Amino acid sequence: MLRTLPRTRVMTLPVRLAAVAIFTLLTALSARISIEIGGPVPFTLQVLVVLLSGLTLGWRDGALSQVAYVGMIVLGAPIDARMLGAAALAGPTAGFLVGFIPAAALTGFLAELGRGLFIIRLLAGLAGVVVIFALGVAWFSLSRSMTVADTWPLVAAPFVGLDFVKALIAANLAETARDWLKQ
Repeated sequence: MLRTLPRTRVMTLPVRLAAVAIFTLLTALSARISIEIGGPVPFTLQVLVVLLSGLTLGWRDGALSQVAYVGMIVLGAPIDARMLGAAALAGPTAGFLVGFIPAAALTGFLAELGRGLFIIRLLAGLAGVVVIFALGVAWFSLSRSMTVADTWPLVAAPFVGLDFVKALIAANLAETARDWLKQ
């Protein structure tokens, strides 16, 4: 059954912190896989890693990995998709980055309730995508003085199908990733 990584002889605090660091690094590396699609938001694999962090590490450690990622950006590390560092959090797409934290937490929380069922992991991942979209679209709308109706097709609609596929992949990989971390 999926739970936040337990404190056991194998999953000691240092091991759990290492797992958090791994997902922080994976989030930063997934930002490097960036394809400009002509809009204000590039295509990256970050959403996949964010969902996988919650599904694999559980809600606390998954969220912590994203807090660490966003925190590094706050400190100026150019690890966002456009390598802007702290400026990324002052721009119109900052809501997507900030949304990674509650998305990982919600995804992990819902998956923990699902007792290891694939369909629950998938639905949990989709809920995480909704959180990222909600915060990203809201922030973009406010920062550009646009309506949500005008913002949605610009920054979210092109990614709906792609992010569904990312949620599907994360749901499939989660148990394997957890098993790997336990070893």
